[in-house]
Amino acid sequence: MVKASLGDRSSAGHAPAQAERIAAREAEILGKPPRLAPVDRASVAAEVQAITAKLREEVVGDAAPIPLDMIPEIMFTLCRYPELWGAIIDLSLPLQNATAVLPARARQLAILRTAWLLQAPYEWGEHVKHGRKIGFSEDDIDRIIIGSSASGWDADDRAIVSACEELRGNAMVTDETWDKLGERLNDHQRFELLVLIGHFTNVAYFQNTLRLKLERSNEGLKAR
Repeated sequence: MVKASLGDRSSAGHAPAQAERIAAREAEILGKPPRLAPVDRASVAAEVQAITAKLREEVVGDAAPIPLDMIPEIMFTLCRYPELWGAIIDLSLPLQNATAVLPARARQLAILRTAWLLQAPYEWGEHVKHGRKIGFSEDDIDRIIIGSSASGWDADDRAIVSACEELRGNAMVTDETWDKLGERLNDHQRFELLVLIGHFTNVAYFQNTLRLKLERSNEGLKAR
């Protein structure tokens, strides 16, 4: 397993301390009922099934119908505000579907490091699953938890992780990291990386604040 110090965060190797922090964070976010209740599923079945099919087709290439009771609750909560929810989806899709200019690994690195920095259980748990599907190992996940200081990164991956940290810490990517990103990514890709990190910061904000419940397959911050 990857070991390294993360300063004010324990490394992936310090399991007991980390487990305590995860438990406290999840109690803070998930220990009370959601702040917005989902709407009645039957009342919006057609609309939510259509949106879910579109998301699945564009992101994972599978538009097969999903039974109403298997569609995540988040869909029935956010459809309370269809125009705003639609705008969020309209931004999310081109960042994750076949038109995205960032490589899949770069996308998931950025999303996962952002989710961990924000201690966002829903976002982290869902995207660990996505990362696993494209080949992320347990050591990759440990490095993401530790951050750019972890051993074992190649220069390109470290630059992406550093960009997430710099944006979180100072709302700006340093010249050094921007130039390092440019060794792998063109200007379009670097711009998309900034938008992607900002988008998933926004998603974490409302998922955390609304205390959206985890799906059964989502292990939250414990996911590896």
